Amino acid sequence: MWWRRVLVAAMLLTAALITPILALRWIAPPASAYMAAAWLQELHDGRSTLKLHYEWVPRTEISPTIALAVIAAEDQRFKDHSGFDLREIEAAFAAREAGLRGASTLTQQVARNLFLWSSRSWLRKALEAWITLWIEVLWEKRRILEMYLNIAQFGRGIYGVGAAAEVYFKARPRMLTSVQAARLAAVLPSPLRYEVLRETSYTAHRRRWIETQMRQLGPAYLSQLAW
Repeated sequence: MWWRRVLVAAMLLTAALITPILALRWIAPPASAYMAAAWLQELHDGRSTLKLHYEWVPRTEISPTIALAVIAAEDQRFKDHSGFDLREIEAAFAAREAGLRGASTLTQQVARNLFLWSSRSWLRKALEAWITLWIEVLWEKRRILEMYLNIAQFGRGIYGVGAAAEVYFKARPRMLTSVQAARLAAVLPSPLRYEVLRETSYTAHRRRWIETQMRQLGPAYLSQLAW
């Protein structure tokens, strides 16, 4: 019957979409959708000068300071939610800013950066929500954080804390200080608008706020993620 064919097709499609998500629980991605989109945009604009700085760094080689800094900056309820921060979503709607950074968790950002595109649409939001759910089901929280730290953009062509630590501080990510980590986190989520090494009044204020939040969260936060 027709409904059986539809059901089988839906199951096959779901399996095809879930398989790469499951695989990435253990495999380091060679790139992300955002990286590919940035490179293609350069070609479309007639430029070929963009050099992608990207180096996968395993969790054991990443300083807890930068892990704590991005949580403090972007998603302080990361360990408690299941991919969606309902309190932030409600606050965003109340402020008529739904869809902006305040309602986007680290898991949602991983789903978007790794698999999707940047332009806003209802289709992209629906796919982002679907992928977010599966990431939360199939990955541990520390894997989500590890992935975020490795694919987040920290400047034009600079992706992940491995590349960012080298380009900006000539250091390995395990050697990042609290101040350096806070400076990296301060440019999120607008790394093309703000620069890590050239602080504005806004990013300086944001960096100091992040440092305060890091102290309040403390190492115990990361220990709950088995970081």
